[in-house]
Amino acid sequence: MKACNDVPMSADSHVSKQEEFVLRTIEERNIRFVRLWFTDVLGFLKSVAIAPAELENAFEEGIGFDGSAIEGFARVSESDMLAKPDPSTFSILPWRTEAPGAARMFCDIVMPDGTASLADPRHVLRRTLNKAASMGYTCYTHPEIEFFLFKDRPEHGKKPEPVDSGGYFDQTPAVVGHDFRRQAITILEAMGISVEFSHHEGAPGQQEIDLRYADALSTADNIMTFRHVVKEVALDQGFYASFMPKPFADHPGSGMHTHVSLFEGENNAFYDVKDEYNLSKVGRSFVAGLLRHAPEITAITNQWVNSYKRLHGGGEAPAFANWGRSNRGALVRVPMYKPKKENSTRIEFRSPDSACNPYLAYAVMLAAGLKGVAEEYPLPESSESVALPSNLHEAIIAMEGSELVRETLGEHVFEYVLRNKRAEWNDYRHQVSAYELDRYLPIL
Repeated sequence: MKACNDVPMSADSHVSKQEEFVLRTIEERNIRFVRLWFTDVLGFLKSVAIAPAELENAFEEGIGFDGSAIEGFARVSESDMLAKPDPSTFSILPWRTEAPGAARMFCDIVMPDGTASLADPRHVLRRTLNKAASMGYTCYTHPEIEFFLFKDRPEHGKKPEPVDSGGYFDQTPAVVGHDFRRQAITILEAMGISVEFSHHEGAPGQQEIDLRYADALSTADNIMTFRHVVKEVALDQGFYASFMPKPFADHPGSGMHTHVSLFEGENNAFYDVKDEYNLSKVGRSFVAGLLRHAPEITAITNQWVNSYKRLHGGGEAPAFANWGRSNRGALVRVPMYKPKKENSTRIEFRSPDSACNPYLAYAVMLAAGLKGVAEEYPLPESSESVALPSNLHEAIIAMEGSELVRETLGEHVFEYVLRNKRAEWNDYRHQVSAYELDRYLPIL
């Protein structure tokens, strides 16, 4: 099989500068495996590896695959799809240090006629970002990603065992998380993903790593890379990493608080020097949109049965659609303004968990906020609130009647998510739990 450096580009090649950079880097760095990444509708990472010799054609035409085999993509009768790599997402995989090397790129999913697949989560988010651009805004996001480290891969019927008994910000020799975080961050930064903070979280074995702000599409790509890197590093160190929202009843769950801001060119559209909270009319209406539409988007930002054990399980997780400055249990928090740092004015949306599909979650979050801006929703008093759905069933019902979510996701993804979540809820409610057996079997 010929490698990329064995095949000169033809005279009529139409590669872009970014594509040319990728092809040249692959040749110079002796990359022999190019992994094309994309996600299914539920947010699980998919990958196909191609030889470098196939890459120029992949840029131009895409790599064909059976869409009917991917969750939520297509029916058997319309299964042909193409994965087209996005050269701006090219990165060498630093944990594949042995020769030959490997690299990855995220893909856009297209149909054989070249049109975007309506089932592609990346396309769903891009469509929302295009709507924001038509309103004059660029959307930036910054996630705080929490997860657990366990000593072993959990087995059926066996309780997971955290790697340590540390607590919030702990740094002691008995807490192994700091070595894990150091290796994970080193790999992330080698892939061009900047990390802002990292620390041990409140529960035993629980970690938090915060990514630096970026445009929303890049952030979603970075979250997918982050989850993969964390699991790779955990396996390398003999641990198991999990993004399950609430693995322990007696400890806080893992969230993905996301800071959001809108910019008009170089200016932060959320900043107003005259406002009590330094939050502009645009910022206030954005928050109002999130609050008003929060119940109907929760099935996307918190898509698993277990997600609701976190939301209604305490530990500063938001159970109500309210807002505030110092209230860390609020759904939306407005961080305190720092003098002479107008561009840091932002809001923090606290309900998403780190097991969501980040493309769909960010699409509905931004759509809700932008709806508030477009229709100039008034910001309610911070004490006013409505309850978020208390379980997946309530979240499904709220989503079913939402024109906002239907329009944002598109009919195909909207209907697929509802079908999948109804099936998950039905499977869950038919189970006989360990709690029921332990409590009732001895006495009834």
